[in-house]
Amino acid sequence: MSREIVVLGAGMVGVSVAWHLVRQGHSVTLVDRREPGRETSFGNAGIIQRESVRPYAFPRDLGTLMRVLPNREVDIRYRPAGMLSAMSPLLQYWLNSGKTRYAKIVPEYASLIMRCLETHAPMIEAAGADHLVRRDGWLELYHTQKAFDARIVEARENRELYGVEFEVLDAAGLYDMEPHLKKGLVGAIHWTQPWTVADPGALVQAYAENFEQQGGRFLKAEVQGVEKGGKGWKVTTDRESLEAEQLVVALGPWSDKLLSRLGISVPLFVKRGYHMHYASADDNARLNHWIMDAETGFLLEPMRAGIRLTTGAELADLEAPPKFKQLKAAEQAARKIYPLGERRDPEPWKGARPCLPDMKPIIGPAPRQEGMWLAIGHGHQGFTLGPVTGLLLSQMMAGETPEVDMAPFSATRF
Repeated sequence: MSREIVVLGAGMVGVSVAWHLVRQGHSVTLVDRREPGRETSFGNAGIIQRESVRPYAFPRDLGTLMRVLPNREVDIRYRPAGMLSAMSPLLQYWLNSGKTRYAKIVPEYASLIMRCLETHAPMIEAAGADHLVRRDGWLELYHTQKAFDARIVEARENRELYGVEFEVLDAAGLYDMEPHLKKGLVGAIHWTQPWTVADPGALVQAYAENFEQQGGRFLKAEVQGVEKGGKGWKVTTDRESLEAEQLVVALGPWSDKLLSRLGISVPLFVKRGYHMHYASADDNARLNHWIMDAETGFLLEPMRAGIRLTTGAELADLEAPPKFKQLKAAEQAARKIYPLGERRDPEPWKGARPCLPDMKPIIGPAPRQEGMWLAIGHGHQGFTLGPVTGLLLSQMMAGETPEVDMAPFSATRF
């Protein structure tokens, strides 16, 4: 039975939800203040991460905490004001990163990650976006044998438990695949399953265009208010008012602002990140794969716009002014392993990952709000998990039994 549905948020998650709903025959309007894929989905590393079955835990060992404390690292930095304002969810994040709790979270989280490729695939085909996607995996680089060996042990566990596929490369094997990396690395793990995307924002745009081709409607407008009324929900924007039987909130890091006005409290906090594009300093140099310096905490990606450098996480308030010292430190570290040339962008890009303290997204009905559904809090993996979220949420909204147990992703867990 066809219903009128409004989806708020046109990042990878919101677009994927809208795509699946219109495929079910519903009348769907997708709303965002910007064109699809222009916020967080635009600035990520562009990896559909089938290998990432373990979410990023809060560091708990003393060595890591002492390393991070001076606030000069590439992988993580913090603003005291941001830490203070997010004190409660960060404390829960730390507690959930303990051995016992984390061991329960991983298989629940992995149940989504394991379906990321099979849910992206039909969307890529339908959108004619195969030219944006590579299927040769990515490389995780190591400077020290101790860290490399520990990661290999974890990778083998992930292969046994979750079907993660990889190859271990010694230094010779690594430099055979990436001859223009500077010497000194001991090896790498080649994650062979993940797909990489040369322009993440363009992939989201392609999905959105296919959504419209199937009869969906995109409205570029600023949401001013949401309330019960009319057919079920009334959405007021700066362009027009919409009425719908059902409403999906997929506003990423801005979701809690709207939800709080409706009396829904979610412990959302953000991890911000930065990127910049570069030329190669040597015209003959080439980066053949997406690479991550695992011990330093940055990635380099050969994208359409140049070689993209993405930083680790910055714990700060969503709207705090940018600080580019983390990017500068990442750039200095990146030049030690690859001949980066001049910057190509007029200024660095800044975005924010919407996170929840148990590292899992909320996917399902909103508490005490009939006809409202949530698809929020995907942390580092919104780009990876958008399509599987869209599939599962559309199944729930249709009254079907989802392919995955959705209890671990319920909003009521908080």
